[in-house]
Amino acid sequence: MRTPSAGLQLGRFGAWFNPRYGDDARTELVVHAESLGFPTAWLGFGQASISDLALVERVLDATTNITVATAIVNMWTNDAAEIVEAYQRIAVHYGDRFLLGVGVGHPESITTFRQPYAVMVDYLDQLDAGGVPEDRRILAALGPRALKLAADRTLGTHPYLVVPDHTRDARQLLGPDAVIAPEQMVVLETDPTIARGIGRAWVADPYLKLRNYTNNLRRYGYTDDDIDGGGSNRLIDALVLHGSNDEIATALHAHLDAGADHVAVQVLTADGVNPMVAYQQLAGVLL
Repeated sequence: MRTPSAGLQLGRFGAWFNPRYGDDARTELVVHAESLGFPTAWLGFGQASISDLALVERVLDATTNITVATAIVNMWTNDAAEIVEAYQRIAVHYGDRFLLGVGVGHPESITTFRQPYAVMVDYLDQLDAGGVPEDRRILAALGPRALKLAADRTLGTHPYLVVPDHTRDARQLLGPDAVIAPEQMVVLETDPTIARGIGRAWVADPYLKLRNYTNNLRRYGYTDDDIDGGGSNRLIDALVLHGSNDEIATALHAHLDAGADHVAVQVLTADGVNPMVAYQQLAGVLL
């Protein structure tokens, strides 16, 4: 396992917060997550332009020990030079608590096409030139070529919407040194019908309409029948774990058993329900 240089601590489980929550809410959510003992908070950003990393700095200001990671800074919509400047500003005070997650997102979000791999290489070159250390950045990667790039040029990979078999393949491909930190959605609900309803509402749109995710799911045996119509029960159950605290904890450990170093847990809820209720319960069995 590659270990971050002194100071940066991810732990085995982190809390992943979707950009559907506003900045005020997410700041409060991270403060609460830290109080529960979560060692890392992941801030999702999608395709947003966030070159000043203002929310990251705000969250770090509001907390004491928790590591804050971007998930992700989109390379298409955020100028690398501006990200370097923001990273260096934040690193002066919070270098040991900040992990810069970057990636190309999905092709449907861009208007000017370039080969995604070339974009990633160029962006990482610019981060190098700006002095962003390799072990303070992590790359969102799904396919083998991107995964190898993540291992060669960053701390490792933060893949989204993956199953433990992907984690296992990533570990076999990358060897013991790269950090593998997948995101995993969960619904703390024992009724499968209710849980699948919540999970399907989050997954079907947009993720099952994005070909980087659907192509990756096909690599692991899911078919058009699984992907179409909002997702089969089999697919939704794999992408959005549900059950009791202990059942979800066991399922999350499947990523660790497959070779992950860290799992970023994204709690899904019905609209308007505070996810920290579930995080508090999960903290008791995960941390």
